Amino acid sequence: MKRWTIRLLLLMVIIPFTLPAAALTASGSSVYEIPLHEEVEKGLFAFLSRSYEEADRAGADRVIIRMNTPGGFTDAADEIGHLIRNAKQETIVFIEDNALSAGAYIALHADQIYMTPTAKIGAAQVIVSDGTAADDKAHSAWVAAMINAAEQHGRNPLYAEAMANPAIDLPAFRAEEGKLLTLTAKEASSKEVGYSEGIVDDYDALLKALQVKPSDVQTMEPTFAEQLTRLITHPIVVPILLSIAGLGLVLELYSPGFGVPGLMGLSALGLFFFGHLFAGLAGYETLIVFLLGVGLLLAEWFVPGGLLGIAGAIAIGASIMMAGADPMRMTISMFIAVVIAMIGGVILVKFFGKRLHWLNRVVLMDATTTEEGYVSNESRHELVGREGITLTALRPAGVVEVEGERLDVVSDGGYVEKGQRVRVVQVEGVKIVVTTTKEEETT
Repeated sequence: MKRWTIRLLLLMVIIPFTLPAAALTASGSSVYEIPLHEEVEKGLFAFLSRSYEEADRAGADRVIIRMNTPGGFTDAADEIGHLIRNAKQETIVFIEDNALSAGAYIALHADQIYMTPTAKIGAAQVIVSDGTAADDKAHSAWVAAMINAAEQHGRNPLYAEAMANPAIDLPAFRAEEGKLLTLTAKEASSKEVGYSEGIVDDYDALLKALQVKPSDVQTMEPTFAEQLTRLITHPIVVPILLSIAGLGLVLELYSPGFGVPGLMGLSALGLFFFGHLFAGLAGYETLIVFLLGVGLLLAEWFVPGGLLGIAGAIAIGASIMMAGADPMRMTISMFIAVVIAMIGGVILVKFFGKRLHWLNRVVLMDATTTEEGYVSNESRHELVGREGITLTALRPAGVVEVEGERLDVVSDGGYVEKGQRVRVVQVEGVKIVVTTTKEEETT
């Protein structure tokens, strides 16, 4: 491997880990503002966790989460809810537009909730990847989590349950049985519901209501590493990364030396593990298992038998499974990646098979064709019509002498005695068929 390739790989690993540390600066602000936009996922938790840690070091007494999210993943929401629940600071959630699904769950953990006039909160039924409702076990656990989140801050749990359970009948809020509850800002701040402490026009109005000076607010921004982590750990991006990794390594088999395809494959795997390690989805034991698998695959080139290669492939697959939070989701991602890599490999073998070099060591790619001078057997059609004498009895196979040449033949009928005169009537590949003539000759 060239030196520039090694340096590039090292920079890809080292630089992202240095960025978060560089972003930690104590400002002394009493209020920290944290944006929570887009989907709720594991990468978001890493950003919020760092933000609360920095707020602790700065001695801040309040955290404002500016929320606008359509929801996301319940496992990530649960970790974020736990983070807010155990924070030293008072947490205020400002819903600028939407706090739906997992966003509603997170908002219910806040000490105070403020909303703009057009904001909404609710519609928090747990669903699976295909968009359908989760099974009874997952549904029951999520409804209980919503109820607990509301009760911990003195909010009526009925409305939290109705957000997650369509069986709750609240026709006054357009949530008759069979529909989920979604509260408007006016409904959430009503005395009957009491989920919101107030309605404000915008963020500046919120600060004024809280009696906070803008100069006392420290705004947090995600670092490049955190943004990259959120992208890498997204369920749609994971199978793409694994597919790129698999396809890149397959392409590398067709390139002399170590080149761009191999670097592409290793970079995709490096990004995958970096994102999942940084997001807290995987520990360093996962990376160790992966490196062990790579080592076994490399050892396969020096130790014949195939067992080391199989063990290496299993170790790499296990490390990828260990890195994911959802085993089913990771299984689907790996299946997609394997299918794409197999299709790519078939296409390459079909159209570029002659350029293969690594696989030539384990797969015979050469063909012995007639055009290249190879002949599987000699064609003897010139023997048809010639006569000879049987040197052995034909039962129905035996030996015949034709013009001084000994030939292995078969009769076209039954038994033919030794010394009979025969004539060649057919040649099919190596099979020479003879029949007897009227004239006999003894030996």
